Amino acid sequence: MSTGTAPQETPRETPREAADLLGEDAAELCSRLIRFDTTNFGGGDSRGERAAAEWVAETLAEAGLDPVVLESAPGRASTVVRIPGTDPAAPALLVHGHLDVVPAQAADWSFDPFAGEVRDGAVWGRGALDMKDMDAMMLAVARGFARDGYRPPRDVVLAFVADEEDTGAYGAGFLVEEHPELFEGVATAIGESGGFTVHLPDGGRLYPVAAGERGSAWMTLTARGTAGHGSRANPDNAVARLVRAVHRLSSLDWPVHPTPVVTALLEGLGERLGLAADPADPAFLGALGEAASLVEATLSNTLNPTMLQAGYKHNVIPGEATAGVDGRILPGAEDAFFAAVDAVLREEGVDRSFASFTAPVSADHRSPEFAAMARALRAADPEALVLPYCMSGGTDAKAFARLGIACYGFAPGSTPPGFPVWDYVHGVDEHVPLASLSFGAAVLDRYLRTDPRDPA
Repeated sequence: MSTGTAPQETPRETPREAADLLGEDAAELCSRLIRFDTTNFGGGDSRGERAAAEWVAETLAEAGLDPVVLESAPGRASTVVRIPGTDPAAPALLVHGHLDVVPAQAADWSFDPFAGEVRDGAVWGRGALDMKDMDAMMLAVARGFARDGYRPPRDVVLAFVADEEDTGAYGAGFLVEEHPELFEGVATAIGESGGFTVHLPDGGRLYPVAAGERGSAWMTLTARGTAGHGSRANPDNAVARLVRAVHRLSSLDWPVHPTPVVTALLEGLGERLGLAADPADPAFLGALGEAASLVEATLSNTLNPTMLQAGYKHNVIPGEATAGVDGRILPGAEDAFFAAVDAVLREEGVDRSFASFTAPVSADHRSPEFAAMARALRAADPEALVLPYCMSGGTDAKAFARLGIACYGFAPGSTPPGFPVWDYVHGVDEHVPLASLSFGAAVLDRYLRTDPRDPA
């Protein structure tokens, strides 16, 4: 593939002018992406990503690139492009973002969630933070490379994928299974949920980079018994058996299991704040301020009941009852998780099956890649504290990791103190500050221009 322009070592704009242009471009692109209603309702029900994927492809083609649009099912499309680097033998980098968004109930919002308004220092709409901001930054950096006639030191694959807000089967899962050749030579990937601002109690700024994700075990539990009349005693009641099992599972006391990534986060925060890092001490966690949210859900496995279904009439005991549970598993704790769950289910006579299962993933937080991300963040914010963390949920990294790719969460951004990012992600009146887009685009641009094999 060709960038369509001759390589240049010197950008046409000064660094400040280039950064301003990147930020403006990212804001415009984010606004346009939000105007594509790519709502994913789950279970295969979606308004589709095809129109957005085609527009992304057109934008990349205008920058002299050769993107491909791949449809996994009618309307469910992803766009992938490879930007050739100066060293074809160097391990390639994948940058991925998803095009779909969760639903938005317009009646609950103070503005049209798909208008993509730019006002009051922000871009407003569903997906502004999750994650059309990152998609826009990816596009802005690609267009910046084209303007400069610049080629990165290694191949960079950009993937704008469908279906991340459900199982990923129509997006990253489809690409990995059906088109692995698109990711040939890729050793590292970056995606959502990392590189954002967490304000510390001492006034410092932490930028956590995800170097692990808990696995997801969405399971259906099935209890079977003897159907009968509701007025008669029935010791073989499927509903009662299921309720006992669900109650016991939800009451499990999961042991603290600090992974190397979580340990590095705790030790780094403890050193910064002058605290003894003790994950079992509530006082230590309480002293972390906003950063506690990065730790609390990743100290142990968890399991939560989410669905119950049984019966069809008040006076009929059904022969079967089912429940849905959401289990989350730390890297290295998979065997312990299923041993605890299966011990309960065996004792209660309840079966389980997977509605969806993705194994936990982790990457080396001491790698040159992680160091390169940290340098890019510190170039934009010299006071940045960069530490690894483990995500409590999951992303498309789980699919790309199946190709042997080391996956990190690194979608940089910067928000001011008091800005409730996690209230807006999947929430009402979602918006991203223009300053965050400008900061993130500059950090991403710097990182993609870095060869992690070079000494710092």
